[in-house]
Amino acid sequence: MDSFEQDGNGAAPDSLPPPPPVPPDVVPIKAEPEPAKKKVVRVPMARRGLGSKGQKITLLTNHFKVNVGSSDGHFFHYCVSLYYEDGRPVDGKGVGRKVIERVQETYGNELAGKDFAYDGEKSLFTVGALPNNKHEFTVVLEDVTSNRNNGNASPDVHDDSNGQDRKRIKRPYQSKTFKVEISFAAKIPMQAIQNALRGQESENSQEALRVLDIILRQHAAKQGCLLVRQSFFQNNPDNFTDIGGGVLGCRGFHSSFRASQGGLSLNIDVSTTMIIRPGPVVDFLLANQNARDPYSLDWTKAKRSLKNLRIKVSPSNQEYKITGLSEQLCKDQLFSLKQKSMKNDNGEAENLEITVYDYFVNHRNIQLRYSADLPCINVGKPKRPTYIPLELCSLVSLQRYTKALTTFQRASLVEKSRQKPQERMTVLSSALQRSNYGAEPMLRSCGVSISTNFTQVEGRVLPAPRLKVGNGEDFFPRNGRWNFNNKKLVEPTKIERWAVVNFSARCDTNSLVRDLIRCGDMKGIRIDPPFDVFQESNQNRRCSPLVRVEKMFEDIQSKLPGAPQFLLCLLPDRKNSDLYGPWKKKNLSEFGIVTQCMAPTRVNDQYLTNLLLKINAKLGGLNSMLAIEQTPSIPVVSKVPTIILGMDVSHGSPGQSDIPSIAAVVSSRQWPLISRYRASVRTQSPKLEMIDSLFKKVSDKEDEGIMREVLLDFYTSSGKRKPDQIIIFRDGVSESQFNQVLNIELDQVIEACKFLDESWNPKFVVIVAQKNHHTKFFQQGSPDNVPPGTVIDNKICHPKNNDFYLCAHAGMIGTTRPTHYHVLLDQIGFSADDLQELVHSLSYVYQRSTTAISVVAPICYAHLAASQVGTFMKFEDTSETSSSHGGVTAPGAISVPQLPRLKENVCNSMFFC
Repeated sequence: MDSFEQDGNGAAPDSLPPPPPVPPDVVPIKAEPEPAKKKVVRVPMARRGLGSKGQKITLLTNHFKVNVGSSDGHFFHYCVSLYYEDGRPVDGKGVGRKVIERVQETYGNELAGKDFAYDGEKSLFTVGALPNNKHEFTVVLEDVTSNRNNGNASPDVHDDSNGQDRKRIKRPYQSKTFKVEISFAAKIPMQAIQNALRGQESENSQEALRVLDIILRQHAAKQGCLLVRQSFFQNNPDNFTDIGGGVLGCRGFHSSFRASQGGLSLNIDVSTTMIIRPGPVVDFLLANQNARDPYSLDWTKAKRSLKNLRIKVSPSNQEYKITGLSEQLCKDQLFSLKQKSMKNDNGEAENLEITVYDYFVNHRNIQLRYSADLPCINVGKPKRPTYIPLELCSLVSLQRYTKALTTFQRASLVEKSRQKPQERMTVLSSALQRSNYGAEPMLRSCGVSISTNFTQVEGRVLPAPRLKVGNGEDFFPRNGRWNFNNKKLVEPTKIERWAVVNFSARCDTNSLVRDLIRCGDMKGIRIDPPFDVFQESNQNRRCSPLVRVEKMFEDIQSKLPGAPQFLLCLLPDRKNSDLYGPWKKKNLSEFGIVTQCMAPTRVNDQYLTNLLLKINAKLGGLNSMLAIEQTPSIPVVSKVPTIILGMDVSHGSPGQSDIPSIAAVVSSRQWPLISRYRASVRTQSPKLEMIDSLFKKVSDKEDEGIMREVLLDFYTSSGKRKPDQIIIFRDGVSESQFNQVLNIELDQVIEACKFLDESWNPKFVVIVAQKNHHTKFFQQGSPDNVPPGTVIDNKICHPKNNDFYLCAHAGMIGTTRPTHYHVLLDQIGFSADDLQELVHSLSYVYQRSTTAISVVAPICYAHLAASQVGTFMKFEDTSETSSSHGGVTAPGAISVPQLPRLKENVCNSMFFC
């Protein structure tokens, strides 16, 4: 505690007299506050130099050079507000573009004939100013079918006996009046683009590039494309591929302008999104629920999956949005039909109670084949439903499917959307030619022209690091891979007290155990015979997963003399077994037992060897290591104690807004090794990207954060040495969040270090790894992917910041996706070559496979740890995780259920392997 604080905390003496009164003519002097210590805001570092190691290679990339003619003009930014005639703000999306288009058609002269770049919502840009700072217009649109319906009556359930009536009722849809306000917001100099290319990024330069992106989006919107952030998708069935469950993969294109060392470029790539299968609603439902016929559909599920989708109704071809389903079947659902021909005593039209089925078949003469015994689609308002028989409804094309995909859908999507490098290049070239950006008036008015050639870049292929395997043998990976044929593991373990647990998987356990022991022996792992094989009893098979695991453990505890070192668990399902989460949780957090799950289908020696790689790593062994690790001679890292961290936050799928996010921090141990890791995993508020539990001070002496755990383990496992260098690899943050990583997360890490030892000042390196970007590399004139070890740090990289692309792995199928590494901070002072080689080497220490992987191992392990521990929560009663539905708590203030801690004997193991 500072002496300053102690003085402040001293008790004030009571005996002082009151202060003298202030004379009336005194003007008080404002006391200047002492200047607070200004917190230094860290920003991403500038590049210090380029790498030179490795074999040079000429590559092409999907960046297309952009020339900007004029740089002395300005973009003007205007805010757009839309209102209905009665002053209500327009809240539907989709109608904005139509309204603004109509404004341009109707009021072209008042707007000096300017072209607009409109983002479809609140922002509109022009080249040069509009005549006034504020414009107000009124426009009328015919036939508004925005995604939002005004829910007035529909022609479908009203008396249609005379044509006049039908016209009168349809009118609310036929025209609608809007008020539009366009008011000046900001002026953006085009010069800002040139500044960005010189490395002087500013808010203006980001806005100017955003305007160019919006121009391309608008270009696509005018062609009727579906827009998803920076990608657009055309309504062309050739681009659709069925991935099952009523969902289609839809192929489109991503495009974004980027400032790079080589100037401004347009990055174009193939992109895929998921859409609902267009066509009859009933066909979508059958596919979605995998049902035989409409009568076996689950209508509660159907209601959920149809809500808010847009349909076209035959025969009128009107477009509506689905608001729900009818409570009763079509033949039983009543509504009131006004009868013009029958008047009551007051001269008003009588209401006739009639079923929807009767109305369509007898009043409208529309034949219904199968809808009578099914619910109707409701497109009306809650208070005023409008029912339409199911078979008259067809889903409109290009409606996004945003729910999480099943394992099978995901596999199908990946398989059907991958393209070999040559095919991808051809598709991109023709897309660029077809897009005809040269004719886009907005681009022409700011002098932008886009080249149709792939940009050529110079890459370097780094040599693969030498590996150590058993018996002191060296090994050189070839083409990013190696194998253990006739080789032993570098540090094999012994498996002594162990047992097999079989959850009703069909399997000859005796021969499985025999083969496992034999394969282990070939790799140097001595495996004793198992203590027992626990077969699940038939009556337990029908219990819930939690109960099945409980019963199995009761059986194990009653028969084993003590806790086993290891359990091999056989599961009946190959993917996504619901026993996995409860089983892992029981073993790791209640008993501290290392466990390996497997589904015993298609088991051969290669499968068992791969399984043993995982088991060996979990039990504390090592399969292979870098030769420079053993000597130890890793540049910079071997000289002083260095810890390597991998950090990642994983979120629930898009549909699950209230599932806590999971933060995982993986850390190296036993310095000078960089192949051994442990993991700490915590929950945090849903969708929170910054890790908030790195430092958690609970009292003057106590910190319950992740970093304390990590640092203490490093200290004890590395011969009582504190790390003087901390290298952090952070996954899954976008460029807009780099400053938060550098200032919020890094501050927590530093606080945790200071809390352990005030006088300790380690040096930091912070590197962000990004996989979901759209830069791809191609070998000129070769059908192959770029060779493993390819690094690119020039031309298409950032004009100022320190970033590089690395393809460490061999791309076997599809087109290799390079990892984009951004070095945000380097207090250690790595040379470009040393840092790139360290990152490359860390792609070779992944213990689960005998290949180089596409991103450094600590980040891969962080994903694995987060997803494995995430399964601990999946099966628990979700009532505690969905407390956010109360609507009282502020966002982010929900109490997040904590994960159970792992037992001491497994918490520092590679349980996630």
